[in-house]
Amino acid sequence: MMRGMNMSNKDFFISYNKNDVQWAEWIAWVLEAKGYQTVIQAWDFRPGNNFILKMQEAASQCQRTIAVLSQDYLNSAFTQPEWASAFVHDPTGNQSTLLTVRVKPCELEGLLKPLIYIDLLDKPADEAEEALLQGVQLGRAKPNQAPVFPGAAAKTVPFPGNRVNP
Repeated sequence: MMRGMNMSNKDFFISYNKNDVQWAEWIAWVLEAKGYQTVIQAWDFRPGNNFILKMQEAASQCQRTIAVLSQDYLNSAFTQPEWASAFVHDPTGNQSTLLTVRVKPCELEGLLKPLIYIDLLDKPADEAEEALLQGVQLGRAKPNQAPVFPGAAAKTVPFPGNRVNP
């Protein structure tokens, strides 16, 4: 079955190395709490399932793949087909089919090197959650409010609210 053709499509396949399972579960939890549907080995691959068929199903039924980046992930031969499956459907990255999320220090090489990643490294939980949720959104990242005008120092109103004369 081709990507995007299954009626039960899910949003994200979480691809990770076993040493990063805590990060993968946290990412899946945050996304599902916001209404996204994920497939993650730790929760969805059950005893009696065929591992290879479950990987094929996840790669084909999910719209996008999230690669949980660490040096363990990059060094693993078993994670390479997972991200490569998403990459082949969107080699230019225009559809954000493959999203990379850096959770530990690592050196990107080859086809992964030019990809812009969501960086969770050394962020507190609230900032990491915000970065993840903003990063998975499609389209521009234009803020809802205008940026502060950078040309003049902003006048502050002294406490308890006295007016500043212009």
